[in-house]
Amino acid sequence: MTTTAPSTRTRTGLKLTDVTLTFGDGDDQVTALDHVDLTVVPGELIAIVGPSGAGKSSLLAVAGGLARPTSGSVVVVDTDLIGLSSRALAAFRRDHLGFVFQSGNLVPALTALDQLRLVEKITGRRATTPPEELLRAVGMDQHAGRRPGRLSGGERQRVGIARALVASPSVLLVDEPTAALDRRRSHEIVEVLAFQTHEFSVATVMVTHDHDVLEHCDRVLEMIDGRLRPL
Repeated sequence: MTTTAPSTRTRTGLKLTDVTLTFGDGDDQVTALDHVDLTVVPGELIAIVGPSGAGKSSLLAVAGGLARPTSGSVVVVDTDLIGLSSRALAAFRRDHLGFVFQSGNLVPALTALDQLRLVEKITGRRATTPPEELLRAVGMDQHAGRRPGRLSGGERQRVGIARALVASPSVLLVDEPTAALDRRRSHEIVEVLAFQTHEFSVATVMVTHDHDVLEHCDRVLEMIDGRLRPL
């Protein structure tokens, strides 16, 4: 694990500048994000740790264009998400952002391979890297014909990572990928995530409570009361 991104990386994948997110009014107002600055370059995996309720999920939501901040800017590959209409933002998310959810969030009726093919169908274009190769890259090619009910938690997460990479996202947002996994499988998942981040030059942000896997990350930040700081 390193504390700074390698100096050879110069392009910006994700940049949050002075981002604040509040809910409610007056005495009931809650500040989820408090003047957050964050830059993640292509090929960099950063981890964000912190207690429950610190604002980590809010940060992922804002970075992914799922929530609009109260103030500040969110830039993905030179596009400020704040200035996009709802329709344009949805299209931008489809083309440039990938998500890996805690549960894997796979479609129960589809095989591992069909989970990836579905993304091609939704986007209307062929993946830069064929789905079969992506499954092979995450070690799931031998289980391509299995549905989620026949996969372990770690295997479902591997499929989820592969599916998120089908659309060649510029930014990948990962929510607690090792929750409910044992130590060995947790390390395997984050090793795969780190390799794919570097291999495909994706700017990846992972939220986690699992300090055991931080060694695989390029940088680690801590979120406390809606504020980010180096760990």
